[in-house]
Amino acid sequence: PYECGECGRRCTDSSNLLIPLRVHTGERPYECLECGKSFKHSSTLLAHKKIHSRERPYDCPECGKRFQTSSALLR
Repeated sequence: PYECGECGRRCTDSSNLLIPLRVHTGERPYECLECGKSFKHSSTLLAHKKIHSRERPYDCPECGKRFQTSSALLR
Protein backbone atom coordinates (compact mmCIF):
# COMPACT_ATOMS: atom_id res chain seq x y z
CA PRO A 1 0.00 0.00 0.00
CA TYR A 2 1.10 3.54 -0.85
CA GLU A 3 0.09 6.61 1.14
CA CYS A 4 -0.09 10.31 0.25
CA GLY A 5 2.11 12.31 2.63
CA GLU A 6 -0.27 15.29 2.48
CA CYS A 7 -3.71 13.79 3.13
CA GLY A 8 -3.09 10.18 4.12
CA ARG A 9 -5.01 8.72 1.18
CA ARG A 10 -3.97 5.11 0.60
CA CYS A 11 -3.62 3.43 -2.80
CA THR A 12 -2.67 -0.09 -3.86
CA ASP A 13 -0.76 1.25 -6.89
CA SER A 14 1.80 4.05 -6.72
CA SER A 15 0.48 5.59 -9.96
CA ASN A 16 -2.86 6.24 -8.23
CA LEU A 17 -1.07 8.64 -5.87
CA LEU A 18 -0.75 11.09 -8.77
CA ILE A 19 -4.42 12.03 -8.35
CA PRO A 20 -4.20 13.42 -4.79
CA LEU A 21 -0.71 14.83 -5.44
CA ARG A 22 -2.02 16.93 -8.33
CA VAL A 23 -4.75 18.26 -6.08
CA HIS A 24 -2.20 19.29 -3.45
CA THR A 25 0.37 20.76 -5.88
CA GLY A 26 -2.07 22.26 -8.38
CA GLU A 27 -0.24 20.50 -11.23
CA ARG A 28 -2.16 20.49 -14.53
CA PRO A 29 0.01 18.59 -17.03
CA TYR A 30 -2.56 18.22 -19.82
CA GLU A 31 -2.75 21.40 -21.91
CA CYS A 32 -5.14 22.26 -24.74
CA LEU A 33 -3.13 23.27 -27.80
CA GLU A 34 -6.05 25.40 -29.06
CA CYS A 35 -6.53 27.73 -26.10
CA GLY A 36 -3.81 26.92 -23.58
CA LYS A 37 -6.18 25.81 -20.81
CA SER A 38 -4.68 23.02 -18.70
CA PHE A 39 -6.18 20.09 -16.82
CA LYS A 40 -5.27 17.58 -14.10
CA HIS A 41 -6.63 14.60 -16.03
CA SER A 42 -6.28 13.57 -19.68
CA SER A 43 -9.97 12.61 -19.79
CA THR A 44 -10.96 16.16 -18.85
CA LEU A 45 -8.78 17.53 -21.66
CA LEU A 46 -10.44 15.17 -24.15
CA ALA A 47 -13.89 16.36 -23.06
CA HIS A 48 -12.74 20.00 -23.30
CA LYS A 49 -11.47 19.53 -26.88
CA LYS A 50 -15.07 19.02 -28.04
CA ILE A 51 -15.65 22.74 -27.42
CA HIS A 52 -13.18 23.62 -30.17
CA SER A 53 -14.32 20.96 -32.62
CA ARG A 54 -17.99 21.92 -32.26
CA GLU A 55 -18.66 18.19 -32.00
CA ARG A 56 -22.17 17.52 -30.68
CA PRO A 57 -22.66 13.75 -30.63
CA TYR A 58 -25.67 13.64 -28.27
CA ASP A 59 -29.07 14.13 -29.93
CA CYS A 60 -32.29 14.80 -28.04
CA PRO A 61 -34.91 12.34 -29.33
CA GLU A 62 -37.71 14.78 -28.43
CA CYS A 63 -36.59 18.09 -29.94
CA GLY A 64 -33.67 17.10 -32.18
CA LYS A 65 -31.27 19.55 -30.52
CA ARG A 66 -27.66 18.34 -30.27
CA PHE A 67 -25.34 18.55 -27.25
CA GLN A 68 -21.61 18.23 -26.59
CA THR A 69 -22.01 16.11 -23.45
CA SER A 70 -24.48 13.53 -22.19
CA SER A 71 -24.96 15.56 -19.00
CA ALA A 72 -26.02 18.60 -21.06
CA LEU A 73 -28.50 16.41 -22.95
CA LEU A 74 -30.06 15.22 -19.69
CA ARG A 75 -30.61 18.79 -18.48
